[in-house]
Amino acid sequence: MSETRYTEQHEWVRVEGDEGTIGITSYATEQLGDVVFVDLPEVGKTLAKGAEGAVVESVKAASEIYAPVGGTVTAVNEALGGEPATVNSAPEGDGWFFKLKIADKAELDQLMTEQKYKDFVKGL
Repeated sequence: MSETRYTEQHEWVRVEGDEGTIGITSYATEQLGDVVFVDLPEVGKTLAKGAEGAVVESVKAASEIYAPVGGTVTAVNEALGGEPATVNSAPEGDGWFFKLKIADKAELDQLMTEQKYKDFVKGL
């Protein structure tokens, strides 16, 4: 069973075992506008919690995507190179950025549950 947690910067991490899949929320894509380019991390790169993991460029701005938890990058979504708009059409599905082996699962406790994130966005 997977569990998804969220950051105040609108990243999400879907946890399955020791691996986390990282992306951005629908709210984030609405703020960014149409995504035109994605710069992904190298597989094998170690990221600390809060470190820049990827960069997404839209018609409005460029924005960093931060690692919600620390770990080592195990995979990147190569499909985004040819189809960056997938981030807009499926932000919490096929529009994921990278996967990592989570170094410390206790860091997940500092992130918001889905309901807390929904409440957070309502207050924006």
